[in-house]
Amino acid sequence: MKAAVVGGGWAGLTAAVELAQAGFRVTVFEAARQLGGRARSVELRGHCLDNGQHILVGAYRETLRLLRTVGTDPDRLLRRLPLELYFPGSLPRPFRLRLPRLPPPLHLAVGLLAAAGPPVAEKLAAVRFLGALQRDGYRVRESDSVAELLDRHGQRGSLRGHLWEALCLAALNTPPANASAQIFANTLRDSLGGGRAATDLLLPATDLDRLLPAAAAAFIRRHGGEIRHGCRIRRIEAGPAVLGEAFDCAVLAVGAQHAPALLAGHPATAALAQTLAGYRFEPIATVYLGFPPQISLPLPMLGLAGHSPTDVGQWVFDRGALCGTAGVLAFVLSAHGPWEELDNATLAARLADQLAVTLRRRLPPVLWQQVIREQRATFSCRPGLPRPGACTGLAGWWLAGDHACAEYPATLEAAVRSGVAAARAIRASLPAGRHACASGASSGPQSPRRG
Repeated sequence: MKAAVVGGGWAGLTAAVELAQAGFRVTVFEAARQLGGRARSVELRGHCLDNGQHILVGAYRETLRLLRTVGTDPDRLLRRLPLELYFPGSLPRPFRLRLPRLPPPLHLAVGLLAAAGPPVAEKLAAVRFLGALQRDGYRVRESDSVAELLDRHGQRGSLRGHLWEALCLAALNTPPANASAQIFANTLRDSLGGGRAATDLLLPATDLDRLLPAAAAAFIRRHGGEIRHGCRIRRIEAGPAVLGEAFDCAVLAVGAQHAPALLAGHPATAALAQTLAGYRFEPIATVYLGFPPQISLPLPMLGLAGHSPTDVGQWVFDRGALCGTAGVLAFVLSAHGPWEELDNATLAARLADQLAVTLRRRLPPVLWQQVIREQRATFSCRPGLPRPGACTGLAGWWLAGDHACAEYPATLEAAVRSGVAAARAIRASLPAGRHACASGASSGPQSPRRG
């Protein structure tokens, strides 16, 4: 059976791999010259870097399964570290939280109570907050924002800013005042509320292309499929068909900002197109600064505390410690903020100054800089946002993308889960006896629960 996948990002590649493994002959249509979508590699200043610094966590079970399926060794290409949040420049004292390697939930309780910086009252309030979420099954008011959830549970001070609000921005890419409390609770459930390994940070020790896109493309080709680059699809065709070529099934795996124009041409998908057209989006900037090779950070990932209106940085990553590109630091700025009004040179200078204050030492001049701005990096993950599933309503067409994973924000894991869900929905829809390959059933967890 022939399957088409429109879009070669992580969602589309996942659907293609799942279908190829089940015996489908898959064709991936990708408009760009390379795969990976919003999580791809780029050549900059003689280095193979990424269009954005991505973080995975141990709770990303479907992503880890996918990497193993295509032959990527996550134990080698992902650096697994216990969750550690360190803001050396925070006042009045540096903030540091590190979860020890203890059985759950002891690792979480000990980590919170041993955190450096916050007063004891804040630590106890944080433990009570997590206890309340667990007792309620991580169900909160659908209309609540993260800020309202934290207010109601008495979360204030250093732990609120450096733990809860920092995690909200990192995971949901939406300011806490606007972010969905329920989606945030889901991420806490599967990370802090999961097993000990679920809280681990998995920092890519290579560029994103080597992590998934290259291996997924090779896997698809080995299973008789093909990748067509430079194929921009401007309309989807009933049948299904793509560019006049008939297929037995097709997956639309483009970003939420591109899907409405493709879906609006059919009465069966008009409502879905209208839903996605109502989405708002948040930006992300990744600022690479090249220092002399001897410059490094005390940890692979540091938080940047703001002390003045000119401070705009949130996180900085040491690419030398992660990928061997010594002296290259990657600064990440999530969601709408004052940083958007700065030109690239001013933004880079502000971040270098903020880092020097954070580290309490003078830094040498920056050798080079590169700013990558994704204006619509993710959808704005707001309370009550309608999230579609895999079904489009148009016969033969299925939907994948981080927007189609109802329980998660716009993360790599959400994209992967949506691709898995689309592929499994296709196989479940086939009449008995029409399965592409009887021995092709994929292993792994059942399809994700829907919120």
